[in-house]
Amino acid sequence: MHLSKLSRHFPKFRLCLRRYSQTILPQENEYTETPEYPPILDMTLQARKLRERQKVHENIKKLNTVEEKQIGLNMPRYYGWKCVILNENKVPYNALPLVKCYTKTHFIPIGKLPEVYSETESLADCIVQEIKSLIENAFVLELENVKHVYDNETDKSQEQINEEAITKNIVRQVNRIICNKLAEQYPHILSAQTDYEPRHEAFWFVGGVDVPTSVINWRKQYGWLKDRLDEPIDRPIQYIGTPHLSIRSSTPLKPIFPYEEATNSEFKVPKFTYVPESVGYFTQFRHGTNIPGFWPGDYDEFGLLSYHGRDHILTRQSSFGEQDNVDALHCQALKASFGWLLAQANYQGFNTYNDIIYPLVTQTIITNGKLWSFYIYQMNTIAMHNEQMDENPKHNVCFGTMPMQLYDTIENGKIKGLNENVLKMLVQLYLNTPEGRDYEMKPYLGKDEQVIADIEDDNKRSWLESRYKHLVSNRPKHYLMPEIYLWEKIYKIQHNTRFFEAKRRFFERGTNPFKRRLDEHLPPYIPKSLRPYPRSRKKFETTYYPKV
Repeated sequence: MHLSKLSRHFPKFRLCLRRYSQTILPQENEYTETPEYPPILDMTLQARKLRERQKVHENIKKLNTVEEKQIGLNMPRYYGWKCVILNENKVPYNALPLVKCYTKTHFIPIGKLPEVYSETESLADCIVQEIKSLIENAFVLELENVKHVYDNETDKSQEQINEEAITKNIVRQVNRIICNKLAEQYPHILSAQTDYEPRHEAFWFVGGVDVPTSVINWRKQYGWLKDRLDEPIDRPIQYIGTPHLSIRSSTPLKPIFPYEEATNSEFKVPKFTYVPESVGYFTQFRHGTNIPGFWPGDYDEFGLLSYHGRDHILTRQSSFGEQDNVDALHCQALKASFGWLLAQANYQGFNTYNDIIYPLVTQTIITNGKLWSFYIYQMNTIAMHNEQMDENPKHNVCFGTMPMQLYDTIENGKIKGLNENVLKMLVQLYLNTPEGRDYEMKPYLGKDEQVIADIEDDNKRSWLESRYKHLVSNRPKHYLMPEIYLWEKIYKIQHNTRFFEAKRRFFERGTNPFKRRLDEHLPPYIPKSLRPYPRSRKKFETTYYPKV
């Protein structure tokens, strides 16, 4: 009996011996003049976890397409990340230090546009004289000669609804007039795409912040974590915004200053380590999404200009003061500019783990039709997780103006006190011509496959497209997220008064359902009638999750 088993398995043994001999037999010319030793690895828990994270970062970098990289960012969490939500139009009191830290932005207040715009000053003066009457007529038409009636279907006040609607109409009219005037002479205006109320979202990690109380209580359960109770963690951040109008082009804007100056010691960003709940921001479980207003594969993938409203200022308390209202506008501009550029960088193959290697620039306008604020933002880095928050010397820079009044009043169908300087600054933003770069813009994407549409395999392409669109839609799962009811928290967690009951809940069994991976689910079942002919044992459909 033993001989029969040996003869049956002898080919397998012979194959193993052949493979073993091929791997361990030394080659003839393996000797070197100096000895080469394998690296000595730090085997502490922190070092092993760091190597695991770096391996994940490298795996995401090696993925070919934009969509696969976005799926890879969400692979560790089936129910999504517990994100700090940065809404564009929701700015709590004294939130500017937090926004500066979370975007790693040095803010520079200015009274006029930076020096790179000085080349177009004389040309902008001439254009302002030609379009001034058209702008005045558009303002008079929207503010005096049209009666707007809007249904309030949201939680906003009627005053907010009216200001938001009027701002949208004014922004569209101003953009139409300026583009019609410049389209003949400037090809970048003629070929640019205009998006109305696009979806702008961005996702990244911020490290070096204080640990939430829930994490500290969880660490106290394990003795080997007693010395690491206050060790900083990565906090996932999700920006959500919708500008009134945005313009994008096929080539990026020119940098405001050289990329090498991003490490300038004069660019200082305040450190904000407190939990975001202390300021007024809250968390929500959702998948991380990076969407700059269009789907991957669009030809015009770089932002030129975006208009944003300021109706949220109307809801702020008078006790906050005028200076905090101005800081709220700066917060809105920093979040909107960084969020839009970060989403564009993700479409170039970069992400929060793999930093950009060249700068990106955008121009942001915040207005209600009468008051105008201009911001120029240059993004130099997006790596802000624990390993990079303090070690990364690069900073982002934003130049911003105070709110400036375009006109005084409208009397008898005419605008009084038109500020041509504000109009000239607006025209100069349109005259800022984008230019192509002389280096590779997408070094981390594949050469033949950069988006899912480039994949030749029909099954893989269709599956990834469907999975990606479902992921960014943030629809609820088939099985809802586990929940701890209030009575369970009181009588089972905080006070163990029901010890006689059977332990069936996940928190009683010591499991964490929120650490479930995205691919930990049963694939769709294939009925027998739909399986490949004539016979197949394959019961479930194939999945194409990226290997992260």
